[in-house]
Amino acid sequence: MALHDLVAQTVAGLGYDLVELERSAGGTLRVTIDFPWNSAEEEKFVNVEDCERVTRQLQYTLEVEAVDYKRLEVSSPGIDRPLRGDKDFERFAGEVVDIVLKAPMGAAAAGQVAANRRKFRGTLEKAEGAGWQVTWSDEPEPLPGQKPSKKKKEAPVLQVLGFTLDELKEARLAPIVDFKGRKRPGVQEQGK
Repeated sequence: MALHDLVAQTVAGLGYDLVELERSAGGTLRVTIDFPWNSAEEEKFVNVEDCERVTRQLQYTLEVEAVDYKRLEVSSPGIDRPLRGDKDFERFAGEVVDIVLKAPMGAAAAGQVAANRRKFRGTLEKAEGAGWQVTWSDEPEPLPGQKPSKKKKEAPVLQVLGFTLDELKEARLAPIVDFKGRKRPGVQEQGK
């Protein structure tokens, strides 16, 4: 059995999803786990006890299967979680993501975007028809503590890039740190 399949099967047997498996040249095996997503349930987050539980089971399984490794690291996906398939894209629709295309947009890219650009940060949305899109504005964010201008401002120009999963080299949640807690789209803040 292939290493990826062995680890995925073990992790799934414990009630988790395998997000990423990396094997370094130094013999370190890095396993990233998350809870399976169900839109009807409240989102759960991986904690230290979950990682410890998976580590113990994987150590046993890898020993039985005689897999050669020097060190095993099991962790949660973190704030810059990689997005792999349609399921991940559906789960994180409405979130800010960083995407990298396999090839530059080319001369067909109309508008204000450079034709050789491959990296984008924007809000992930389901595109009409098939595929996905990111929407962003190149207008700078106001600095923390900066008072908003009283002058009437024009609405920011939004740009949209449509793509399919085949065109992506990499996609991750944007590592945005908000010490008041990450806000989900459509959720009202308490006390306001």
